[in-house]
Amino acid sequence: MSIFTVRIAALAVAMTLLGSINAFSVDTDETPASATTADGLNSARTLVDAQKYDEALPALQKLDQESPNNPDILNLIGFSLRKTGKMTEALDYYNRALAINPHHRGANEYLGELYLETKQPEKAKERLAILQQDCGDCDEFEDLQKQINQYAAQ
Repeated sequence: MSIFTVRIAALAVAMTLLGSINAFSVDTDETPASATTADGLNSARTLVDAQKYDEALPALQKLDQESPNNPDILNLIGFSLRKTGKMTEALDYYNRALAINPHHRGANEYLGELYLETKQPEKAKERLAILQQDCGDCDEFEDLQKQINQYAAQ
């Protein structure tokens, strides 16, 4: 084996080790932040599921500051605002979530519900059409369709 071949092999081993070290350090830097955000989002969802919207909002707004432009967080803020009667603010958060991800099923469903609550059934039907196109008979589509049917029956 020539000295050149040995040096190439040593260089390859060194680069592999450096790559592993860099990959490890990147993972350790990113994992806690994303794990923290996930934990915070799960805690906030628990509050929302328990209908403790006033308690959920500060936690969700903190998450929005830590992880801006996350459509799941924006959607839950919109939902909590809507449930506390703050329709204009809720509309803003749903629209922000949909600007990031126009196919966000939760934001489309909840925006449709907001439109029904503000007596705009045609706009709710637009959200329903988007859901039908995006996911067919998914839960969000079925839930909004049920709400629209109930609205029409009034």
